[in-house]
Amino acid sequence: MAPNPVGSSGAPASRTSTPPTVRGGSGSGRRSILSRVRLTHFRRLMDDEFGAIRAGSIARDHVFAALGNRTVEEALEAGIDPRDVWRAVCAEFEVPAERR
Repeated sequence: MAPNPVGSSGAPASRTSTPPTVRGGSGSGRRSILSRVRLTHFRRLMDDEFGAIRAGSIARDHVFAALGNRTVEEALEAGIDPRDVWRAVCAEFEVPAERR
């Protein structure tokens, strides 16, 4: 029987910790990576505009008519593009154009 591969700590290496890869041809992996990048950028915009604590509260608690009466978190989970969610947040909270 072959020994288990081990990580640097001596524990068995995790098979689930490998980073996602972009596979040629299908494009589905690329879309997944791009959506994570957009979501990361969206979170940064929220934090920069409202502060981390208030941004989190807005994302969880504020219901936006422009997002189908959803919160930011519900809209993102429903697959609404983070750019569209950001536009709705900016309109609702009257974020100046230079910070949109």
